[in-house]
Amino acid sequence: MTASPELGTPQTATPELFKSVFRQHAAGVAVITAQRGGRPAGFTATSLNSVAAEPPLISFGIGTGSSSWPVIAEAEYVGVHILGEHQRELAAAFARSGADRFGPATDWHPGPEGVPVLNGVLAYLVCRVVARVPAGDHRIVLARAVAGDPAGAGRPLLYHQGRFNALRD
Repeated sequence: MTASPELGTPQTATPELFKSVFRQHAAGVAVITAQRGGRPAGFTATSLNSVAAEPPLISFGIGTGSSSWPVIAEAEYVGVHILGEHQRELAAAFARSGADRFGPATDWHPGPEGVPVLNGVLAYLVCRVVARVPAGDHRIVLARAVAGDPAGAGRPLLYHQGRFNALRD
């Protein structure tokens, strides 16, 4: 086993340190969607996790200050979309505050349970929300998959060092 170079002196955990450490962590990119009162909402998430296969559960985090939080806070169902490397602009639009996320540039349709489903994604699930767990200034949403489609083509979009990236071999 080869020795790795020693890292620096440990620093006190601050929000800045925490963010710096997680910039080193590459994550898949998803868009979470929901609808309330005919108004669709959505946001880009890199916190998506598979929790269990039986029953099929996922989790994701959302800030309570997010413009999408009021809809997610009351939604019975959410859409979970796995983005492909060809969807950097879509990821950026759903990450940008104040963007018209469901405007003419976004190709979507109403899916199962009325959830907005984005077209052209690698895969998607429609999930029934089962819990919203307080976690600092965020909520961890647990949801059970009820429908989906894994048949999209392409390679996944990743987020690393504050940028959207493609997977390299």
